[in-house]
Amino acid sequence: MSSVKEFFKNAFKDMKESTKAQHEVDKANFAAAKAESKAQWEEAKAMRSPEYTKKKMQAERDKQIAAANERIAKAQDRIDKTKK
Repeated sequence: MSSVKEFFKNAFKDMKESTKAQHEVDKANFAAAKAESKAQWEEAKAMRSPEYTKKKMQAERDKQIAAANERIAKAQDRIDKTKK
């Protein structure tokens, strides 16, 4: 009879620990969702500013130019390898 008692004691202990761990995960996910929501709100608010929009668009263009320059460099490297 004591083995059944031990089984249930251990089972409830495991469930309690699992519940605590899941609560920590839920708290972290809630905090992340809250931070993401605030970031989205702040970005939307900033989009009303022409300066912010210009900076964001320029950053995107710079990123695209850098990617294109990298492709050019790789292509030139391939060209140089074929001429050797």
